[in-house]
Amino acid sequence: MPTNMISKVLEKDVLPLDVAPPAKRGPASRTSVRRNPNMEKLQNGYLFPEISMRREAHEKKYPDAKVISLGIGDTTQPIPSIVTSAMAEYALALSTPEGYQGYGPEQGQKSLRKAIADVVYPNMGIRDTEVFISDGAQCDIARLQMMFGRDVTIAVQDPTFPGYVDNGVIMGQTGPAVVDEESGGSRYAGIEYMRCAPENAFFPDLSRVRRTDVIFFCSPNNPTGHAASRDQLRQLVDFARRNGSIVVFDSAYASYVSPGAGGDDGDKPRSIYEVPGAREVAIEISSFSKFAGFTGVRLGWAVVPDELLYADGTRLARDFDRVVTTCFNGASSVAQAGGLACLATEEGRAAVARVVAGYKENARVLVGTFQALGKEVYGGDDSPYVWVRLFPGRRSWDVFAEILEKTHVITVPGSGFGPGGEGFVRVSAFNSRDRVVEACARLTSFLA
Repeated sequence: MPTNMISKVLEKDVLPLDVAPPAKRGPASRTSVRRNPNMEKLQNGYLFPEISMRREAHEKKYPDAKVISLGIGDTTQPIPSIVTSAMAEYALALSTPEGYQGYGPEQGQKSLRKAIADVVYPNMGIRDTEVFISDGAQCDIARLQMMFGRDVTIAVQDPTFPGYVDNGVIMGQTGPAVVDEESGGSRYAGIEYMRCAPENAFFPDLSRVRRTDVIFFCSPNNPTGHAASRDQLRQLVDFARRNGSIVVFDSAYASYVSPGAGGDDGDKPRSIYEVPGAREVAIEISSFSKFAGFTGVRLGWAVVPDELLYADGTRLARDFDRVVTTCFNGASSVAQAGGLACLATEEGRAAVARVVAGYKENARVLVGTFQALGKEVYGGDDSPYVWVRLFPGRRSWDVFAEILEKTHVITVPGSGFGPGGEGFVRVSAFNSRDRVVEACARLTSFLA
């Protein structure tokens, strides 16, 4: 606006339309749309944003504190340059007529699908057409829940990753939240909680688990860090086959399972498809997030075998393909170029293996610290997560709060993963070595 016009406007105390003041807000108006009643069932906020809010409040209270996060499972180390170079090269090619590509196949680029089938699932009979590329395992959980609909029953490990439960609640697969008599925490009616505790080697007693349509199972488990043995997974597959159930197997942390873990080579499988018969009952979801540091890049996949059928004989892969092509335009082509670089060459595979090895060493440092303090600690061998009971009998949110207050270290309260997690905290190895060592020093000073 010209200066002379501003002067005239100020003199008249009137503003022209293009600089009119914002309208004063009156009482909030309402639409006639009813809220999804399932949203009201959700207890508090989603776990990890809740922790982020508590961290923000803590940093406002202690602005000079150097907070160390061993909480949310977010990678911290740089992505290997062989991977980022591939993404950069692909992105630059998009600025040329020869290299530009628009929408790709919703199911993912064939080269990446084939690389996953060949490298991640060697000798397991997985075809590239059974691999669906996505923007992450958590997104696939939501899409699978959408495909299953509201009329299925679900089972989850207890404790478990909260995304399985919360998506089920939103879809209407559960009843209301009720108080768990043993832990005092909450659980949802209609969900079968399969207790996975130290007392049962973190694997449910399937003879006491009622039949459900869908079983969500994560190995290595988030949060406990337990990697299921071959025998345990065989029990799970046999249980699903007897009951006509579908297993949704989350292998996001499979790359942390050490070769030969558990006694003999392959005793703790990295994939459910290492177990005979799994192709007829299991979907596997996984992710580049944790083994390649792709948490912000967003890339994952789901495997839906052709042999997996509904009760009426329809292939699940057919329906999942329909959901993917309806609700998703495909993962970023730039991200897929990076994913291919992780798998297609020996150099790429070695680079991401070094990233995993660094986090596993962090986990060993954490486990050693808690063991030296005489604490009850699990996980950390085949997983980036350490599951520890620091103060028996105390609530996990209270322990989380005291650790944060006294040490400025972020953990995750175990009750956020279900009633079976009460009393524990999850400690993540996702940070730099020096920060993990510093956190261990603070925790030792506090706990000793």
